[in-house]
Amino acid sequence: MQGDLKDGRIVIVGASLAGLRAAEALREEGFRGSLTVVGDEPHPPYDRPPLSKQVLLGQATAETTGLPMRRDPDAEWRLGVRATGVDPLVKQVLLDDGESLPYDRLLITTGTRARPWPNQDESALDGVFTLRTREDGAGLAERLAAGPERVLVIGGGFTGSEIASACRELGLAVTVAERGPAPLVGALGGTLAKLAAAMQRNHGVDLRTGVTVTALHGNGSFTGADLSDGSRVEADVCVVALGAIRNVEWLADSGLASGPRGIACDAGCRAFNMYGIVTDDVFAAGDVSRFPHPLFGYQMLSLEHWGNAVEQAAVAAHNMVSPGPLRRPHLAIPTFWSTQFGLNIKSVGVPTYSDHVVIAQGSLEARRLAMVYGYQGRVTAAVTVDMAKSLDYYRHLIETAAPFPPPPGAADRAIAADVPLPSDVPDPSVLSHGPTVALTGYLPDRRLTAVQPMR
Repeated sequence: MQGDLKDGRIVIVGASLAGLRAAEALREEGFRGSLTVVGDEPHPPYDRPPLSKQVLLGQATAETTGLPMRRDPDAEWRLGVRATGVDPLVKQVLLDDGESLPYDRLLITTGTRARPWPNQDESALDGVFTLRTREDGAGLAERLAAGPERVLVIGGGFTGSEIASACRELGLAVTVAERGPAPLVGALGGTLAKLAAAMQRNHGVDLRTGVTVTALHGNGSFTGADLSDGSRVEADVCVVALGAIRNVEWLADSGLASGPRGIACDAGCRAFNMYGIVTDDVFAAGDVSRFPHPLFGYQMLSLEHWGNAVEQAAVAAHNMVSPGPLRRPHLAIPTFWSTQFGLNIKSVGVPTYSDHVVIAQGSLEARRLAMVYGYQGRVTAAVTVDMAKSLDYYRHLIETAAPFPPPPGAADRAIAADVPLPSDVPDPSVLSHGPTVALTGYLPDRRLTAVQPMR
């Protein structure tokens, strides 16, 4: 059995960070069979976080964001080709060029794409951008370098906030329109979102909260937008930062438990089919997957994090070439970081899985702090602002299900002096953007009616 798993045909659909790291890990694990990586973009895998940071600031070009290979995975790369379906009975991946790829095991790492502006005519205006691909980053960077009069950013999540930060660093006027009460509120809760709002306004951002953009205007080129409060923003560049869509449509007829929230899989990255039966030949990793985690109530987690893609890819690769008793679960604690408006924000755990928060170190006024999140009396997350060295301590509290509020440890003052506050995590439906860590319930998206045969 071990020899069989080290041989055969493996297809990875998604030439992404997770896809590349999984391909490398398969070879490191001793896989000697044929390996094919399919990607719909024409480029080899590249790093996306710099697109909203260094690339927009002119510190790097989009062409220099390629991911380094830790080792040659000896794979056949099918780039610029889109997968259109999976036939699980004959074990084939269908491609849009008419070909099909046979597999013994399949790994899906198709990730996400930017959610577009819903009105196609308005989104086609020159000057309207999303930011997800290398081409997006290059185009937006070129437009910002030309010095527009004002940039409108729709959505106050991490991507939208980082774009606004880059605009201000470039000396550009920028307006951020967010449906929720504050930027980053969906990811960090209400208390830290107040700090995020203050930082944006202190850096000259025209922040509009509690509003939506109702229409984009222009005669060929974008000139401005109407807001739901009756106001109008005149601008010549618009960046739509409304969150991500998981790339699962091509799996609609595959029989897998896939839907808008991703592909449901077990802790070992094995995909479920739509009847809740775990497959043994189809795996998922990265942003497109959703998986249960025992530290967070066994709810299915959906993560859009760089570190998760790397760690989950390694687990998937190991389990694809290992017999059952040697397989391992993906139990890594989610981590995330963002740099904006001169602040370094780092997160560990799942802030949205919380009912209360406490400031363990520093203060909102000092704009340097560590905030600990708790749910039903135990620590579930921590977020630091310019205090990243404390994260390892809080990670240990999460891993050991430490009581909340936590005891003094990394704190520079007694925790007991602080009264926990409601974490104030809003319903995602009231936001323009989704959180980068999302709890997605316990069940696959698709609901079925089982019809039993007459006996």
